[in-house]
Amino acid sequence: MKPTSRPRVLHVVPALFGATGIVGGAERYAFELARHMADRVPTRLVSFGSQETVSREGNLDVRVMDGPWFVRGQRTNPFSAALLPEILRADIVHCHQHHILMSSAAAVVCRITGRRVFATDLGGGGWDVSAYVSTDRWFHAHLHISEYSRHISHHDGKPWARVILGGVDTEKFSPGPLAMRTTRALFVGRLLPHKGIADLIAAQPTAVALDIVGPLNTTGAVESLKAQAEGKPITFHHGVADAALVEMYRRALCLVLPSVYRTPDGAHTDVPELLGQTLLEAMACGTPVICTRVASMPEIVEDGVTGFIVEPGDSAALRSRLEWLAAHPAEAALMGASGRERVLAHFQWPEVVERCLEAYQSA
Repeated sequence: MKPTSRPRVLHVVPALFGATGIVGGAERYAFELARHMADRVPTRLVSFGSQETVSREGNLDVRVMDGPWFVRGQRTNPFSAALLPEILRADIVHCHQHHILMSSAAAVVCRITGRRVFATDLGGGGWDVSAYVSTDRWFHAHLHISEYSRHISHHDGKPWARVILGGVDTEKFSPGPLAMRTTRALFVGRLLPHKGIADLIAAQPTAVALDIVGPLNTTGAVESLKAQAEGKPITFHHGVADAALVEMYRRALCLVLPSVYRTPDGAHTDVPELLGQTLLEAMACGTPVICTRVASMPEIVEDGVTGFIVEPGDSAALRSRLEWLAAHPAEAALMGASGRERVLAHFQWPEVVERCLEAYQSA
């Protein structure tokens, strides 16, 4: 994008990161992209919640709209007519989540009024007209966060589908010079069946403790996991703030993200991980990682270099890799350093912003 081109950009996301105790993933992605984009062009982030708020984060203007209508009762699918004036004040609208009514409506308004509109799929969704007709070309372009996201959306080879990747605040998420590594593995994320936490609990070696960090918004799932973990050195943490989370990353033996396509109850999902944000955060802190060969995660983790990749549901392989990292601290430290280097080379927000701005300009 030319330095003199300063379009007004509006980012729209169903929920604001941190507003409801959310950890990681989609909400952080949208917020951090908008925050860093605000350093380049006038940028505003609009979301939805129980209370109307207006704030400023650095150069970013943030508005949370209260009282949205949740389409068919779906909390991930808010809609409000108050979004229309926000759209009309922008030159470019970037919708975070494709298959929700809010994004489809924003695309229609932008097309009618001559604004450019873009979509980034972050793995959520709800009832939408896209269940009946394709809304892909309602948007000027789709900006995917991984090659897997582009592939699963059937956008391979489409000139209007780009991969912008994801980023990490590498100043906040960084190695701690005084942090001492422990033999405690770490999981960070929503406590949902497709995250593979049950496999991780089953795989836990006796010599490796485990910290599980996640929100208390899936009570039934949490209680089931706690029952499975009874008698093991496993600690559940809820409501962990970023500063404390960074320290946990820095001290962990490794970060484990063992997501699966098929959950223990037989349910299947094609999109368990469209990026794997917590992998990037841990790697930025110099921590080795273990993930499954699922969705986008092999795009992030280099097997044997920045950590290990195991097959989904293979508790024996997961246990073996945990034991190896605990027994080889020097090699584990090298993996962590390689992970940090990989993040610095490929996953920084200013580069993601630049790819977005180029896409906005060329659409």
